[in-house]
Amino acid sequence: YQPAPLSEKTLPDTFVVQIGVFYKVPVIYSIESGDEKGYFIIDSSTGIIRTRKSLKLEDFPVIFSVRATDSSNANIYNKVSVKVEVIDENDFPPVFPSSLLEERLEENLPATRIVQLKALDNDTGRNGFLTYGILSGDRLKFRIDEATGILYSTVSFDYEEEPTEYQVVIYAEDNGIPEKKRGYCTVVIKIVD
Repeated sequence: YQPAPLSEKTLPDTFVVQIGVFYKVPVIYSIESGDEKGYFIIDSSTGIIRTRKSLKLEDFPVIFSVRATDSSNANIYNKVSVKVEVIDENDFPPVFPSSLLEERLEENLPATRIVQLKALDNDTGRNGFLTYGILSGDRLKFRIDEATGILYSTVSFDYEEEPTEYQVVIYAEDNGIPEKKRGYCTVVIKIVD
């Protein structure tokens, strides 16, 4: 048996799976081995397995053995294994060390690197994998490398002819389950004469 993965936030007494046998007399179900930390409990007559306590992600997957025994003869039984996996929930949004950055950019430079933005996410695995993007700002004049978080200008600026200040709002987005989370940072770019 391999029931659907459980969330790390699954509460005690949650239904996991029902074990069933085809047999002419009633059987007694029991968890025989493999659940050393006591995460699961089985109803001896229905074969329904439930969680007994809160789950710790680092202890999973757990593979345990369930035994179905003839109720009138303990020498007649069969066993099956149950594999339970737990998925890491997306607990944390990405966070930038500072929500506002000010960068200076000299005029008349060709397209150039301005700053590398780095957000942190306290989740692991795919929940902590970040991509970067521009939420608002002049997308014709700025771009961000979605993998590295490096913000670039895409044009040359003229201090005398254009605005001397730009605001670009950057987001970092994780690849979380069940939903993606975002963190934000505003970069103020001042064009220098």
